[in-house]
Amino acid sequence: MSGLSAAAPRVKAGDMTDPAPSAPILPAATILLLRDTPAFEVLMVKRHHQIDFAAGALVFPGGKTHAGDHDGAWEARCVGWEAAAPHKRALRIAAIREAYEETGILLARHGDLAAFGRDERAGAARDEIATDRRSFLDLIAELDVRLDLDALSVFARWITPPVAPRRFDTWFYVAAAPPDQLALCDGWETVDAEWIEPARALALAEAGERKVIFPTRMNLKLLAEASGTRDAVERARARTLVTVEPRLVDGPEGRMLVLPPHAGYGAVAELLSKVM
Repeated sequence: MSGLSAAAPRVKAGDMTDPAPSAPILPAATILLLRDTPAFEVLMVKRHHQIDFAAGALVFPGGKTHAGDHDGAWEARCVGWEAAAPHKRALRIAAIREAYEETGILLARHGDLAAFGRDERAGAARDEIATDRRSFLDLIAELDVRLDLDALSVFARWITPPVAPRRFDTWFYVAAAPPDQLALCDGWETVDAEWIEPARALALAEAGERKVIFPTRMNLKLLAEASGTRDAVERARARTLVTVEPRLVDGPEGRMLVLPPHAGYGAVAELLSKVM
């Protein structure tokens, strides 16, 4: 997850309070996996309490891209390869890989384009893939399936502010979750996987019953405007993508994070002390 995004950074809360030299911006990706039964819900994972960023927080599964996500051999193992822009393919592969590692859900299709269901080999390989003892490409080849890049629709894009010691350019995707796959946390970075209605997640965060970091909360609000999975996907595809790079400004009560007013989140200006 990434700093001021919901994809994997390793940034401590205090690191956002003081200016820092500009750090390189690393690509990252995350998925909002959705379902409509028993209600319109999004899959979120709870970060391990020992992780140094967003410990204990509910986030969307995701993380930074790996070298293996850029392997040219993926062309034969992806549905929608030609439709995806060349520089965006690795991001989609990373999003699917991270969702698989953290939740066990794999967005893939068989040769006849039938959706991938359950397979014990996929479940057994998660730890090997997450710890780089085995390549994700090797697993997909063994399963004889192709990643479903077409299943992903761009939802948002956030870039970590320059004050952070580590910066990420995180692409948020939205996708319908396969109905016959179960979500299980990895027990390492995440300790729980929870299907939850967007509005309820926001209410629990407001009540202090769940920890939800700023970018996750903003995207939950945007997601909550939809009536269901199809509506959320259609809204995402119709929305003009505006890259969100929160700005730090001085306010009467202290430093504040401000979002672009035309990014779809409305007028947002929050005290940095409350955001972190």
